Amino acid sequence: MGTLPKGGKSLSIATERESFDAQLTPILDTAYRVASRMTRNADDAWDLIHDAALNAFRGYKNFEAGTNFKAWFFKILTNTYIRKYSKARPDNVSLDAGEAPELFIYQNTQHTPPESPASDPEREVLDKIDEEKVSAAIESLPEDYRMACALYLLEDLSYQEIADILQIPIGTVRSRIHRGRNLLQRALWDLVHTGESAQESSEDEE
Repeated sequence: MGTLPKGGKSLSIATERESFDAQLTPILDTAYRVASRMTRNADDAWDLIHDAALNAFRGYKNFEAGTNFKAWFFKILTNTYIRKYSKARPDNVSLDAGEAPELFIYQNTQHTPPESPASDPEREVLDKIDEEKVSAAIESLPEDYRMACALYLLEDLSYQEIADILQIPIGTVRSRIHRGRNLLQRALWDLVHTGESAQESSEDEE
């Protein structure tokens, strides 16, 4: 016989799977985006989600009903990535973001970001920039900063949720997001102005 998460009654494996799928399905799109940022490869991202889902289902009896399934699953996703993919990647070394210049786009947002992205003025700026440019800029960040910024700026997770998922202190989350934003400014500046230059060239040719 299968079991429900902690606090539930014993159920058949089929019913347990139904309960698990009902919670996993609504977050699959978000999980894929997060996995894609981890692996930087579409096929690897789906493989990572598949492996993480298997691990999560095996441990579903340990999930406490009524708590945050999304954070719980993302923690398993992160652990699965670390075990299976991280050691094989050559670009996992964090750069010293303190060496990055303070740049251009978010001059009025050089402050410690709020605990929740809902009240963050930087998100208002990001919303006005083409989504593909924002995603490309975040993809260019070193891995530690990329994951923290992606979860905060694109997936609307709080500091505490990110700390739980990445299994790091909340102070480290604050630091990574702050430093990542500084790097993100330069990346977005380059992308925006590259696009403007290309558009001007096209107009000149016409």
